[in-house]
Amino acid sequence: MNPRTAVLLGASGLVGGYCLRALLESAEWGRVVVLSRRELALPQSAKITQKIVDLHSLTATDFTGVQDVFCATGTTIRKAGSQEEFRRIDHEMPLAAARAALAAGAQQFVLVSSVGADPESKNFYLRTKGELERDLATLKFHAIHILRPGLLLGDRQEFRPGERLATRIAPLLNLTLYGPLKRYRSVAAEKVGKAMVGAARREKSGIFVHEYDQIVQLARGQDAR
Repeated sequence: MNPRTAVLLGASGLVGGYCLRALLESAEWGRVVVLSRRELALPQSAKITQKIVDLHSLTATDFTGVQDVFCATGTTIRKAGSQEEFRRIDHEMPLAAARAALAAGAQQFVLVSSVGADPESKNFYLRTKGELERDLATLKFHAIHILRPGLLLGDRQEFRPGERLATRIAPLLNLTLYGPLKRYRSVAAEKVGKAMVGAARREKSGIFVHEYDQIVQLARGQDAR
């Protein structure tokens, strides 16, 4: 089987960085195209092609020859500055990228969303995530994988005081989350990045939503390779 080509959006982020490492370690992908708005300090690898682009103006040309798209972009309303800008970054941009990739012949789209994502949610953040999931599901990819992690654990480059406090108590809180609440457990960003690649390796057709248990299983499967 010929090695596949992947596009990664969000390589500068916590999950995206781990997804990139997993792609570089996987024999299935012979080329990884990183699309970003600025030059990034990436691992040294002959597999990587870095392209500086306007992420809000992607076209099918940016996805020529690509089979799999991994999207780990995202921001916070505070960083975006307004709900309108947050929606532009977390809904409009990923959806436009997915449409452009599909037009170019891409077969899979793997998205990092959020636990609790719901297009009917009263919470703006979760509603926006849910609307992206809903709209993405209308596109005719061979497979769409949506990962819904809870609080992400790991060392961020940016300072988020609320999350820093939450990560300190997350291990204790996880012990109390069972049954239907287990999906809200915090999870290491490294596991989510590996799970993105593990999901793409499944070679199944359809739309799949992966929450805490599935994310852990997919990451474990990727580690076992």
